[in-house]
Amino acid sequence: MTDALSLNDIWPQYQSRLRAFLRKRLANAADVDDVLQEISIKVLNGLPTLAEHSKLQPWLFQTAQHAVVDHYRRSKKGSDLHPDDLWYGAEEPEVRRELEHCIEPFIDALPAETAQLLRAVDLEGQAQKSVAADLGLPYSTLKSRVQQGRTELRKLYENCCTLRRDSRGLIADYDPKPETCKKC
Repeated sequence: MTDALSLNDIWPQYQSRLRAFLRKRLANAADVDDVLQEISIKVLNGLPTLAEHSKLQPWLFQTAQHAVVDHYRRSKKGSDLHPDDLWYGAEEPEVRRELEHCIEPFIDALPAETAQLLRAVDLEGQAQKSVAADLGLPYSTLKSRVQQGRTELRKLYENCCTLRRDSRGLIADYDPKPETCKKC
């Protein structure tokens, strides 16, 4: 590795995301601050050993996850916890909430018929069979159109943001693409 990373180079980029990560896993705000401080020390000590810059983010969040497990072990609240138990244990509702404000503008960007279907099925929660009957479409045709619409909607999200998924395929995090995203 030619360019050595320093804590001062990376901490401003990741501190708030690590804090949000910890807030989801720790109930006490003081614990969040304490564990974040522990993480910064671990990162400071471990950063020189990081072989690849591309592994930085996964390494940071793995370090954070281990710090959470260590915190619970020290407090004897979860002495039998394993890092993998918490890492994928909960959905990321904050990420979902942050992306929800983009749904309407992205749906509006779809063809009118597709937008109508997705609004009815995904936003209003109408049953696909009843929507198919209301529109006079065969159920299988409607299902296909809804799936195609969801694919188009996903492409709009991916055009705007780099999405990272967890092992279950759920969106775990995202980074807006400043050149293509207009802050929906």
